[in-house]
Amino acid sequence: MSENILREEEMIAFELRALYQKYGYLPYKMSKFEEYDLYARNKEFLEGARIVTFNDTDGKLLALKPDITLSIIKNDADDGAKRKVYYNENVYRASKKTGAFKELHQIGVECVGDVDLYDVYETVCLAAASLSKISDKFVLDVSHLGILTAVLQGLNGGKTFEKAAKRCLAEKNVHELKTLCENYGVPSEKLTALIGTYGAPKTTLEKLENVCESDEEKAALEELKTICALLETTKYADNIRLDFSVTGGGNYYDNIVFKGFIDGIGEGVLSGGRYDKLLARMGKKSGAIGFAVYLDLLEEIQTDRRETDVDVVVLYDESVSVEEVAKTVRKLIAEGNSVSAQKTESGLRCKRYVDIRGGKQC
Repeated sequence: MSENILREEEMIAFELRALYQKYGYLPYKMSKFEEYDLYARNKEFLEGARIVTFNDTDGKLLALKPDITLSIIKNDADDGAKRKVYYNENVYRASKKTGAFKELHQIGVECVGDVDLYDVYETVCLAAASLSKISDKFVLDVSHLGILTAVLQGLNGGKTFEKAAKRCLAEKNVHELKTLCENYGVPSEKLTALIGTYGAPKTTLEKLENVCESDEEKAALEELKTICALLETTKYADNIRLDFSVTGGGNYYDNIVFKGFIDGIGEGVLSGGRYDKLLARMGKKSGAIGFAVYLDLLEEIQTDRRETDVDVVVLYDESVSVEEVAKTVRKLIAEGNSVSAQKTESGLRCKRYVDIRGGKQC
C-alpha cells in the first residue's frame, strides 16, 4: 500500500492496528450511541466531561459516546477469561481549548479479565511501541498509584486532602503542597519527595527506597521495580521515565499509570493505566489495563510524510485529444506512478512534469 494514499493520522492508525494485532488484540467496534445512564453513573471516571445527549425515537436518553473504555467494560462477560481488544473510534467531547464539542479520533487497547504482571508489562511496552510509531523522539512517563495511595492514607488527611494533594502532584506545585500539608497538620516530606521523583528508573527507584516504609508502600515499589526491570530489556528503555505527577485523573486508577509525550506537541498524546477500581464500581470482579492514543493531537505536528502530492503532473491543452491524455496517464500509472492531468502547473508538488501540449510526445 502506498503511503501517499493515507494522511499522516491514517497511516499511524494503520501501523498501530497492525502492531496490536501482532500481540493478539482483536478489533472492537461499537455504535456512536450509548445509553446516557452509563456515563451518568461514571462521570467521575470521565473527569466531569460534558456529554452530548438526545432522545431516541422511544424516548430513551442516549449519548454520543465520550469514551470507549466504559462500553468495553459494560459488555465484558466478567467470567475470568482474559480478553484483549483494540479500537479505532471517534469520541465526542468538549475541547479543552475552545470549550466547544469536538469529534476526537482515538485508537487504543484494553486488556480485561485475569490481568497479571505480564499483562501490565506488555501494555506499558505496547504504549512505548505506539509512541515510537509516531516519532522517535518520545517519552513515556510511568507512575504507581499504589505508592501514592499508601502514602496519602498513611497521612490520615481525609478524602478532601487527598484530592487536593493529587492535584498539587499533577501540577508539580511544591509550594502549594507544603501549604496544604501545613493547613491539615500532616508532614509533607514524603509527598514533596514524590514530586521530586523524576527521571530514569535506575536512579529514581533508589530515591523511592527512602519514601516507601509501610508494607503497602513497599509492595507497590517491588511491583514497580519488576516492571521497570522488564522494560529495561526492551529497546524503549531510554525513553521511559518515572514521574509521580502522573496520577491518571479520576479516582479509578489504582496501580500502574502512564502518559506519553512526543516532541513538538505540548500535551500528552497517550494515557492509560490499570483500573480495577472502575470494574469494581461497575460490579465486575475482573481486572483491566489499557491506554488510548489521541490521534487528533497529531495535527500539531508540522512534519509531513509526503514530500510530493503526486509523482507526475501531465500538462495538456485543447490541442490534445482526450484519447491521447488518457493514453499518457495510463502509461505513466502502469509504470508505477501517481498521476494528475492538468492544464496548468497548478501548484501540485510533483517529482516531474510530462508536457504533451501542442502535440509534444510523451
